[in-house]
Amino acid sequence: MAISHVKRKALVFGKNGQLAWELLRTAPEDWDVVAMGRAEVDLLDADMIEQLLTQHDPDLVVNASAYTAVDQAELEAERAFALNQHAVANIADAVAKRGAVGLIHVSTDFVFDGEKSSPYQADDETAPLNVYGKSKAAGEIELLKRNLPGSLILRTSWVYSSHGSNFVKTMLRLMSDEGRDHLNIIADQIGTPTWARSLAEAIWCAGRNRERLFTGGARIFHWTDAGVASWYDFAVAIQELGLTHGLINQKISINPIPHHQYPSPTERPSFSVLDKSDFEQQFDIQTKYWRHQLDSMIQELALETKATTE
Repeated sequence: MAISHVKRKALVFGKNGQLAWELLRTAPEDWDVVAMGRAEVDLLDADMIEQLLTQHDPDLVVNASAYTAVDQAELEAERAFALNQHAVANIADAVAKRGAVGLIHVSTDFVFDGEKSSPYQADDETAPLNVYGKSKAAGEIELLKRNLPGSLILRTSWVYSSHGSNFVKTMLRLMSDEGRDHLNIIADQIGTPTWARSLAEAIWCAGRNRERLFTGGARIFHWTDAGVASWYDFAVAIQELGLTHGLINQKISINPIPHHQYPSPTERPSFSVLDKSDFEQQFDIQTKYWRHQLDSMIQELALETKATTE
């Protein structure tokens, strides 16, 4: 008699983002994944979210949706708080009504002020410097105060992918500009670049070990790739690997500058490295060095580029 294997189901919000794209690509074979973007669901409509959870009956909900335009958020604070706070409250309330459903909500290093000089622990006090960080911190509070069993806040930083818009692809585009001979890149803001695939794999690791989420109420963890870098270090590595893998064909000067020389309406943390050890221990997964991850992503991007031009 054949053994029937019942697949678990995940419902992912934020379909069009780079994280959701990687979640779909890396989904384990024993999971069915339904991803929804703003065309399919209005996360400000609590009733719609409840109906979707009733319809799909997921074992796990992943909120990868957010307002992420850091500078624009200073001009659109109401919109940022709507998507980063109120939508989280709606999702949490809908999950609470369903019972034993895991919820993983993705947050950011920008909830911290950058005043530390050692990696931030999950229980360190938040003190965001800008509207984006404040709206994400408010979303965390919405989830924490509901204290749902099986809910997890996963903070990350400096996310990039071969899909969508991000720092890596912007740098490669600018470095390919034949009329450009240099770039000025901030060297006094320190964090950790994170491949969205790495973040997706961490989320699936938590999902596969879903029972560990139900050992108490809402919990906060951190996940990024390993190591530290400035934006300047990140840009230098992008150029070196872009040249190695044929995505760019010229080397330009990359100049380190202090953040105050870069025109921006937004204050950012000067140090936002996150401590990942709790997540590594809880879910038996190991971080990988950020530059190795960047190398893998750029190799992937080079193959995709080659395939589209042949």
